Parts: sequence; C-alpha cells; structure tokens
Amino acid sequence: MNVQDDLQQRWWNLEAQLVERFGKKPDLDAILYLIGMQEMQLFDEKISKETKQDLMHVAVCTILSASGYYTLEHTDTEGWPHFRQLKPLPELNLREQEDFLKDHILLYFQEQQFI
Repeated sequence: MNVQDDLQQRWWNLEAQLVERFGKKPDLDAILYLIGMQEMQLFDEKISKETKQDLMHVAVCTILSASGYYTLEHTDTEGWPHFRQLKPLPELNLREQEDFLKDHILLYFQEQQFI
C-alpha cells in the first residue's frame, strides 16, 4: 500500500464517521466549515455567506498551524482568531493541494479524538 492509498482510506473512514454523525457525506469545503464552526463554537442556524467563508479560513489556518504554517496572533474583541503566516505554503497542483488539506484535516480530527 502506498502513501496515497493510506490517505484515501483514512479519508473514507472519516467521511463514513461524518455520514454516521450528520446523515450525509460532506465535501472538503463542508468539512472545513465544520472545523471552523467547532473552533469558533458558532452553531447558529443562520450564518451569512461571508461568515461561512471566515469560518473556513479559520479552519484552514487552524489545521495548518499544526505543521507550522500559521500561528495564532491574537483574538479580536468579537472572539475571532487572527493568524500570522510563518512560512509559505508548498507549491502544489490542485490534487496535491487537496491531499495536503485532507492530511491536515485528518490530523485535526485525530487530535480532537474524533477518529
């Protein structure tokens, strides 16, 4: 089994757990949105498109912090975290970018003891 196969299998396992929990299979953006909601403890039913994008940004910065790409700089008066980029992201093609994010998402869920 190569590394790609292992990543795919772990990703399918995560998707299966999320389907069990939420009743439908989320795509990558939906998973980032869930992470952002979890990080912000923001579970309102009506969230604007702009806020959804902000939550996904929080998710990306949070998951990439584990590898030293971002660090939390401060939290503003409304409770939103502000991150500082510490090093450039690797130059990857679209497929590699997706796998890069998936690997970090899996690490996040592992650290949260979800998987």
